[in-house]
Amino acid sequence: MALRPPVNEDPRLLSVRHKGIILLCVGLSVSTSSITSTIYFPGIPYIASELDADPMSITLTTALYILVTGIAPVFWASISDHYHIRRSPIILALAIFSISSLISALIDNIWALIVLRCIQGAGASCALSIGPGVIADCYPIDKRGAAFSKFYYGVFVGPLIGPVIGGGLIMTNATWRATFWFLFAYGIAIMALVFFYLPETYRDDTQFDLAPPAIEQDPTKSRNFSSIIDGSSVDPGTTVFDIEAGTKAKLEIIKSKRMNPIEPFLMLRHPFIFLASLVSGISFGAMYAVETIMPTLYQTHYGFVAWQTGLTFIGAGIGNTAGTIVNGVWADKLLMRSRNKRNGVPLAEDRLSHNLWPSGIVFIPLGLLLFGWTIVYNLSVWAPILGFSIQNFGMVQVMTLSSAYLVDAMPGQGASAAASANFMRNAFACLLTLVSNPMSDTIGPGWTTTLLSVLTWISVGILVLLKVYGETMRRWSGY
Repeated sequence: MALRPPVNEDPRLLSVRHKGIILLCVGLSVSTSSITSTIYFPGIPYIASELDADPMSITLTTALYILVTGIAPVFWASISDHYHIRRSPIILALAIFSISSLISALIDNIWALIVLRCIQGAGASCALSIGPGVIADCYPIDKRGAAFSKFYYGVFVGPLIGPVIGGGLIMTNATWRATFWFLFAYGIAIMALVFFYLPETYRDDTQFDLAPPAIEQDPTKSRNFSSIIDGSSVDPGTTVFDIEAGTKAKLEIIKSKRMNPIEPFLMLRHPFIFLASLVSGISFGAMYAVETIMPTLYQTHYGFVAWQTGLTFIGAGIGNTAGTIVNGVWADKLLMRSRNKRNGVPLAEDRLSHNLWPSGIVFIPLGLLLFGWTIVYNLSVWAPILGFSIQNFGMVQVMTLSSAYLVDAMPGQGASAAASANFMRNAFACLLTLVSNPMSDTIGPGWTTTLLSVLTWISVGILVLLKVYGETMRRWSGY
């Protein structure tokens, strides 16, 4: 019940079952942000009619929500890393989310709804930054890939199942208000789950990590220790480099006496953080752009009504699920294979594994082009549905691995690293949400998705820079 309960047992030594429950708690918590972003999309015509709202104010309910969910995690992360707490901020944030959802179901003014959507975003976004910190607390590097895949599934699947749920809810007598009643109940249920089943996990590395033996000096020789260090279980193949990187991060945190709420923003000045965040921002923003133009295009070209459009998101959910499974199976295996090629010497850039390249070069652009141009030529509706599914299959892998890379590269600052990436991600999503409909109306969905494909290919070039020069960038930045 304490605001800052002590962590007496190393979270990385918890049972697999206990870690699974923790992952479920943070995964459901983070899903509130993604479901809320789109669940009321099918009810937008009802909102516009009942609240006498113009198109720009309706757009603001989405764009500002996305912007706030990009900014607010920065402050949640600063609180978490400074006060060494994970559980309490998540519970507080879920309370804020639930109350704002309840009030949203009762208001009769579009501008009040815009304000409440911002408050919703502030509450729903807490786990976006603290969740990765919890994963870093509980999992060593060689187990994080699968954990991140499951966690980010909550981030990615929300925008896809939200319209499906919303499409069903607007058919009730409460129409669009039913979506906010649902969110209120959803938030309360998750808050109860977190309250009873999520322990405090903040891992004090100075308490649980043992100092390295001060004997060998040759960094080419493998050092094996029977302890757990920052970012990795000490399996065969763990070297003194792991401990040196973790120790450096620990010393920097210990030296920092005052909380700096804008530190995650300032982290973007480091090239490796900025570039990794930019890559995830482009892939995430492209998904939101397609999601924004989809309802209008399906209505115009295929005569779909709201609930039919909602059902088309199931295809994207399938692609998302498939991408999560593939990434969960291969991410850690490919990381360990890269590490073993260097005789066990670890490198954060190992996280940028081989499944990134087909995702960025082929799957995301292919999905975008298939979606846009098949609509232009009025081909079967299954073609754009398949295209969006393929896009999400690639997106989930690019997003997960680029985000996990930052947490691996910054031991002890997982929440702040995730907040930096999340800010960039949501900034792109907000920008592309605002411009996607005007672009689609002006140049058509084909050329709109072509431009998004070009952006994706540019992001692959950035990934190549990170893979080759990432270690140099980190050393220059002091990591």
